[in-house]
Amino acid sequence: MAELFSQDTVKRLRNRYRLVIMNDDTFEEMITFRLSRLSVYIGLSTVFILMVGLTIGLIVFTPLKYYIPGYGTRESRSALQLLKIRTDSLEQTIRQKDLYLESVKKVLNGTAPTERDTALLQLPNVETSND
Repeated sequence: MAELFSQDTVKRLRNRYRLVIMNDDTFEEMITFRLSRLSVYIGLSTVFILMVGLTIGLIVFTPLKYYIPGYGTRESRSALQLLKIRTDSLEQTIRQKDLYLESVKKVLNGTAPTERDTALLQLPNVETSND
């Protein structure tokens, strides 16, 4: 059954049809085409592939690519990267200042911890001599 269906499909694809373009007033045949479904399918597929290829080529090899959202010049990308670095450093500075202000508020309110961590202090070495 499957073999019969595939042969029938191939046969339908290869059947020849005639396309005639006629003058409506004189009934004169202007152009005649002999086509099959397979040739029409191949022709339309070829036209589609050519159109897609030409469109992609037009976008890639011309300045039209700069109108695509998200695509920019090298200068704009490097400027964006520089702005991102500056923004990150500003955010870090703001966080440090917020921590400082919180510490000052704790000291002023009297809620500062009484223990002090001296591990971070770098004290000079004092040599004592018994002279």
